[in-house]
Amino acid sequence: MGFSKSELSILFTNNDEIAELNRKYRGVNGPTDVLSFPMHDDPLDPSNEPYLLGDIVISVPMAKDIAEQYSTNLESVVDVLLCHGILHLIGYDHDNSEKAADMDQQTMRLLKLLGYQKNDIDWYLTSKWYSEE
Repeated sequence: MGFSKSELSILFTNNDEIAELNRKYRGVNGPTDVLSFPMHDDPLDPSNEPYLLGDIVISVPMAKDIAEQYSTNLESVVDVLLCHGILHLIGYDHDNSEKAADMDQQTMRLLKLLGYQKNDIDWYLTSKWYSEE
């Protein structure tokens, strides 16, 4: 992906705090599992190193709920949420089925580096959100 010397910050928080951030920055009421705040609006140019990607915020209670709901462990959920957040920081989105499929492919690419297989994370594929509509 070309961001070998990049930095980001990660905040693990509760539902109240992530709900406030969600409302303040996205205009959406209620908590969410992960939020990403890119440092740059322009297409990313990682040539300036270290490159500051931005901030990722993960709700630990929501991650625990997801782990319970899908009978998986908390570490796996956090890994998926972190990869999802990183992809948002570098310009990926899932606002339509085509972009969601691409984001899923990139998510799997990152998770394979951590030793996951596709069937390990099928529960969080963003492209499924469009097939359920």
